[in-house]
Amino acid sequence: MIDLHYWTTPNGHKVTIFLEEAKIPYRIHLVNIGKGDQFKPEFLAIAPNNRMPAIVDNEPEGGGAPISVFESGAILMYLAEKTGQFMPADTRGRYDVIQWLFWQMAGLGPMAGQNHHFAIYAPEPLPYAIDRYVRETNRLYGVLNKQLAHRDYIAGAYSIADMACYPWIVPHKRQGQNIDDFPHLKRWFEAMHARKAVIRAYEISKELNPNQTTTRSEEERKILFGQTAAVVKGN
Repeated sequence: MIDLHYWTTPNGHKVTIFLEEAKIPYRIHLVNIGKGDQFKPEFLAIAPNNRMPAIVDNEPEGGGAPISVFESGAILMYLAEKTGQFMPADTRGRYDVIQWLFWQMAGLGPMAGQNHHFAIYAPEPLPYAIDRYVRETNRLYGVLNKQLAHRDYIAGAYSIADMACYPWIVPHKRQGQNIDDFPHLKRWFEAMHARKAVIRAYEISKELNPNQTTTRSEEERKILFGQTAAVVKGN
């Protein structure tokens, strides 16, 4: 049984997509980041960066004590290795997947995240910052579109690279992107959108958090965007 510490964000969706695809038994523990659940001591014990998602595998390979993993990319790699699914066994195929997973973790996710912050959540518009991250998101869409020009999925066969990238493309309109400008990306996006496991992952998200909104209260802003080292020291 996998314990998934989760909230309804792109990084959270990555893990529910994998678990639904692999049909692994799991139970969800909600980490409401708008209320500060990510700072609770019991969560910090498994996710010291006070970010979700995180998992605890209560039945690790080889037995022994439960294994906890934080960071969504690391979680996807762990689950792929545990199940032998969605990650090629050969070196070339494996590192094709890994490099695109890291591309998402280091590029698409952070840049799109800054795009969201300055375009939607910042208390006042900062045109330079908005333009900077909308343009960089656009560049990354172009990279992914080119990669998908001659393959069905990002690394050829369906893999954790696709699971990592898809949730960050879902809000393309909010990111100021016209997906019609990227025909190969759009074809892939529609194929991902139609997968049963992806549909189920997003259904779960709506069931658990039916009032998803981009509007944040002042208290939520302080919790989400006002963190310093004092938050870590205080726990």
